[in-house]
Amino acid sequence: MNTKLLFLFIFSLFKINAQSQYLIGTTNNENGDRIQNVTVLNIRTNQSATSDNLGNFVISAKIKDELRFVKNGYERTVILVQENHFKISLNISLIKNAQEIQEVEIVYQPTGNLSKDIQHYGDTKKTTKLKSETAKYIRSQSTEEVLAPKRGEFVQPLGKGFVVGKIDSHWDDVDFMQFLLENLGTEFFTQDLQLKPSEIQPFIYYIFRNFERQDILFKGFCNQYDLSRFISEANNKLVAYHQNLPNNPPIKRKRK
Repeated sequence: MNTKLLFLFIFSLFKINAQSQYLIGTTNNENGDRIQNVTVLNIRTNQSATSDNLGNFVISAKIKDELRFVKNGYERTVILVQENHFKISLNISLIKNAQEIQEVEIVYQPTGNLSKDIQHYGDTKKTTKLKSETAKYIRSQSTEEVLAPKRGEFVQPLGKGFVVGKIDSHWDDVDFMQFLLENLGTEFFTQDLQLKPSEIQPFIYYIFRNFERQDILFKGFCNQYDLSRFISEANNKLVAYHQNLPNNPPIKRKRK
């Protein structure tokens, strides 16, 4: 309220004092809202003024002077001072700048298939730089200084080395016999075949005499078919075993 009274008072003084040619007015946006901090520049005198927080401004001018109204984000507004401008309060409307977006020409129309679309777009600057540095590193020759272990790094000692236990998966007859006992159980031999516990190992050895097992020992594996084949062979040769009563000593594992 005090600001309005002040401007009315100044306006009255300007009308009384004809020698002091002053213009007063307000700066607004397109919606009619007041705009503050608008620079008002008189091109002839190079004098400037700034609108206050209510958009009011006062500036010295003469008829035919060019006044420019400038604010960041708005288009520059220019008026040519006329005689009637000194009798009224000017209402200056500023228009916001239109932000232009740079036109982008799309040569390739994306299909939505990432594996296909990505082939039509170049690498980013970072990717290109990384590929270049990687290729340069691969082409470069290593030196003893580069390959040498750094201080504190573990270095594998050189030597012939040693092996503990078996180094392959092959079986021998003892391995195969152990497999049969674990999978068939002693009950198969003592109950189904009516063998004494002391006869189990000699009986298995007796079956092995004509039992094809080379592939089993080589692979270190016995499938269900081979296991059924052994059961059938054991039932077929049970009578012959009792008739011949072979005196086969237990098979002992050879030391390796």
